[in-house]
Amino acid sequence: MDQIAKYTAEKEELTRESTLAKLEAEKLAAELKVLQADSSMKTSGLMAEISEIETQKKRDNYANAEPVYLENPLKKNGTLVISDRRIPFNGPVTSTLADRVTTRINYFNNKDPKKPIFIVIDDSPGGSVMAGYRILKAMEGSEAPIYVVVKSFAASMAATITTLAEKSFVYPNAIILHHQISQSFTFSSMNLTEQKENVEDLKKWWARLADPIAEKMGITSDEFIEMMYKKTVTGDWTEFGDDAVKLKWADHVVSRIHETALLKNPDAKIVAPTTTRSAAIENGLTPAIDDNGNHYMILPRRNPKDLYLMHNPDGFYRFK
Repeated sequence: MDQIAKYTAEKEELTRESTLAKLEAEKLAAELKVLQADSSMKTSGLMAEISEIETQKKRDNYANAEPVYLENPLKKNGTLVISDRRIPFNGPVTSTLADRVTTRINYFNNKDPKKPIFIVIDDSPGGSVMAGYRILKAMEGSEAPIYVVVKSFAASMAATITTLAEKSFVYPNAIILHHQISQSFTFSSMNLTEQKENVEDLKKWWARLADPIAEKMGITSDEFIEMMYKKTVTGDWTEFGDDAVKLKWADHVVSRIHETALLKNPDAKIVAPTTTRSAAIENGLTPAIDDNGNHYMILPRRNPKDLYLMHNPDGFYRFK
């Protein structure tokens, strides 16, 4: 009997200890849950704070503004206001560039046929006559007014597009360069008859491009050519923007340009700067190095009936 009582007492003791241990475990589990919940709340708070900071940084990369659309974009103080209906025009004039420009002209017309469209030339040496003429015809066919803006340099075909635009704007120190159309036979084999026919094509193209420029200047095409060679022996007639306006190569000199479409911080994401070389690659040219170690750009394959109205004095642009 004593032994039974002893076992019973031990059993009860063990039961109590087990119960206490269970209660202790439940208490610890509850305390752990409280700690976990508190930690989770702190973590969530920190994550929310980080998210808020990151969101604010992203927001700070955007200006508190909207693009400005003006029927007359040139203010009385000489500031030209450019909206987001803006088409970059840089590097050689090629079929690729013509595709990019004419497609955007069509898009902006379909979006709103009344607001002005801006073709902005930073630096272009000219190029394909066919591609340039396609751009000119798209400009002429646009219901929305198209304004050409030259910030730095527009030569040859790019200068022709500037002069024949409905309206053009230039910085006073921008450079506009006009010269005669020319052709090289070094890249193909032609007999004399073929060369003569090619020269006739050249004359026809020149008449289509130069006659309207000369007419705008109030002179004849022959006088236009004569004046070119009075300026330089090469016939490369170069003028600063303010003087180009006097010759009617452009319409207005602007003192400032307000690019209202630039609403995102350009330093928010590191992007390679647009250079003459990168613009050329975008326009379908291929970089190469000649036997003398000189870098140059290979022009796209030329349409047999195409000509190049291009300022290329150092031979940087070449046919393969």
